[in-house]
Amino acid sequence: MGGQSNGSSTCSEESFVKMPTIKFTKLFINGEFIDSVSGKTFETIDPRTGEVITRVAEGDKEDVDLAVKAARAAFDHGPWPRLPGAERGAIMLKFADLIDEHTEELAKLDTVDAGKLFSFGKAVDIPQVAQTLRYYAGAADKIHGEVLKMSRELQAYTLLEPVGVVGHIIPWNFPSTLLFAKIAPSLAAGCTMVVKPAEQSPLSALYYADLAKLAGVPDGVLNVITGYGETAGAAITHHMDIDKVSFTGSSEVGREVMQAAAKSNLKEVSLELGGKSPLLIFDDADVDMAADLALLGILFNKGEICMASSRVFVQEGIYDELVKKLTEKAKDWVVGDPFDPNVRQGPQVDKTQYEKILTYIEHGKRQGATLLTGGKPVGKKGYFIEPTVFTDVKDDMLIATDEIFGPVMSLMKFKTIEEGIERANKTKYGLAAGIVTKNINVANTVSRSIRAGTIWINCYFAFGNDVPVGGCKMSGFGKDFGMQGLHKYLHTKSVVTPIYNSPWL
Repeated sequence: MGGQSNGSSTCSEESFVKMPTIKFTKLFINGEFIDSVSGKTFETIDPRTGEVITRVAEGDKEDVDLAVKAARAAFDHGPWPRLPGAERGAIMLKFADLIDEHTEELAKLDTVDAGKLFSFGKAVDIPQVAQTLRYYAGAADKIHGEVLKMSRELQAYTLLEPVGVVGHIIPWNFPSTLLFAKIAPSLAAGCTMVVKPAEQSPLSALYYADLAKLAGVPDGVLNVITGYGETAGAAITHHMDIDKVSFTGSSEVGREVMQAAAKSNLKEVSLELGGKSPLLIFDDADVDMAADLALLGILFNKGEICMASSRVFVQEGIYDELVKKLTEKAKDWVVGDPFDPNVRQGPQVDKTQYEKILTYIEHGKRQGATLLTGGKPVGKKGYFIEPTVFTDVKDDMLIATDEIFGPVMSLMKFKTIEEGIERANKTKYGLAAGIVTKNINVANTVSRSIRAGTIWINCYFAFGNDVPVGGCKMSGFGKDFGMQGLHKYLHTKSVVTPIYNSPWL
C-alpha cells in the first residue's frame, strides 16, 4: 500500500525517540505502591512488536477490598470531601502542572502500551488531560444547590453532595483522556475512588497516581488497581461499599456492570458504551473535505474509538467522485511506528483486537461487499492493519451492524434525506453521527432526526471539556465532560424547615 511504512521497523526503539523507563508497576492503594495480595503479575505488551514491555501487579478481589476500605475511610473520615472547593481546586491545579512537566514521558507510556501516536499524545492527549483537570478545578468551588419557595409554611433548599466512593473502569483506547474524564470531575465533587485501568494499557494510570500524591491529593482518595476485567473489574462492580460505578467499554460488558450493580447494593451506574456511528454526506458537500472527514472519522486512533464514523452514507449525486477521492487518500495514509512523526496510524492495541478486525474484514468479503482498498496486515511483526474501505455494503451485513473497533469503513449510497435518516437510525447504537452539507435546513433537519448523543456538522471528533459526551440506546447513559460530567458524581439532598409567623410564604 503506497505510503505505508514497514511494520517491522517498529522494533527499532532508538529510531525516533528514547523509550520510557517503566517506573511504576505495583498497585496504588492508600497512597502507597504495593504488591498484590496474591503476588501475581501479568504481562503488558508492546503492540508495535508483540513483545513484553514489563510485568504489572495483578489485582484481584482482595486487593479491591483493600482499595475500597482506603477510599471509604478517606471519604467518611478524611479531609478531601470536607475541604472547601477552592482548596480541592488548588490541589487539582497542582496536579495539572505536574502532568505538564511530565508530558513527554506520559505520552511515551501510552504509545508503547497502547500503540497511540506519540506526536499526537505529546501535543494533544496529555496536555488535554491537564486542561480537563483545570476545567473541573475551576468548578470545584461552584457546586451550589438552590433555595426553594414552597406553597405552605415551609422553606426548603437543596444540597449537592458527593456520591461517595466511586469505581472507575477505564478502557484501553484512550488510557489518559478517558481516565481524566472520570477522575477529574469526581475529584472536584469531593468523591474518593478506585480506578481500574484496562489490562492492555495500565502503565500511565500508575504514573498519574504518583503525580496525584505529589500534588497533595490525600492518601486513599485515588487508588489504582491493575488487573483483569473479569476479576478486578467484577470485584468493583459487585462491591457492597462502592456507591457508584462509571464504566466506558463495550455494550456487552456494560450489561454485566448493570447486572452486578443490581445484584449488589443497587449502586448508581453510568455507561459510555459502543457505537456504529453514521456519517451522512449530501450532494452539496465539498467532496475533498467530505473525504477527509470520512477518513478521519474511521482512521483516527486506528479506528479504536467508540464514536468512529464506521458507516458512511453518501448521496448518489457525488458517490462516484467521493469513492475516487477516498481511494486516493486512503492509499496515502501512512501506517507504521507510532513514534515516527510521519506516521498517521499505529498498531491495534493487542493481538486479540488485531485478529478480530481481520475476521470482520473476511466477513465483509464473504457477505458480498467490495473491498475498495486495504484489508491486509502490514509488516511481519506487531498488530498493524491497512486502512480498509468497503463499498456495496448492505445494512444487514456484519461489517455494517457490529462495532469492529478498527480501521474499517462501510461505504453506502442513498437517494433522499428521508432514506439517509432512516438508514442512519437503523442501528442498536446511538453514540454519535456526522453530517456534511452546505444547507443549513438539511443540517437542522438531520441533526434533530438522528438518535445519538453527539452530532457533528461539517466536522468530526470536535471534542471539548465544555461539551457533554454520551449516548442513548445500547450506547449507554450518563455523560462525561461538561457540567453534566460533574453532576453525575453529586446527589441532590432536599432540606425542609417550617416557617413560623412569616408575613408571607
